[in-house]
Amino acid sequence: MCPNLKTEIRSSKGFSSTEEEVSLNILRTAALLEHAVAERLKPHGLTLTQYNVLRILRGAGEEGLCRNEVGNRMLKAVPDVTRLLDRLVEAGLVARDRNDEDRRFVTARITGRGLAKLAFLDEPVTKMHEELLGHMKKGDLRRLAELLEESRERMA
Repeated sequence: MCPNLKTEIRSSKGFSSTEEEVSLNILRTAALLEHAVAERLKPHGLTLTQYNVLRILRGAGEEGLCRNEVGNRMLKAVPDVTRLLDRLVEAGLVARDRNDEDRRFVTARITGRGLAKLAFLDEPVTKMHEELLGHMKKGDLRRLAELLEESRERMA
């Protein structure tokens, strides 16, 4: 069994509040989840951020999305979506098209190669999520998701 957060981070003093303890628990858990996902994606030549963009563009369908909309849908804000898209274009996973009427408007779309990479990763990523969180009851997971959504709503 994992030690409590205070022990895990080797803190000699307690937390100033339950809210602080919960916030730090969320941050610690998120960091561990992020690391686990990144390690699983690394052999496939993707970072977690790149994988997130590919999933966003797959969900957008053939219409694709502009750079700003991709940025707005990211799980974690990134400072330069343009360079992120550039790397995915160079890898052949994303294509960009300029609008004929407004050359400033550029649409990003996932390519067939990008779709194939995601299709290849779908099952292993699903299994990974089950490995990481499958020890919890479905009702508890649903309640945790609701509580986290409620917290984000208050922050928005």
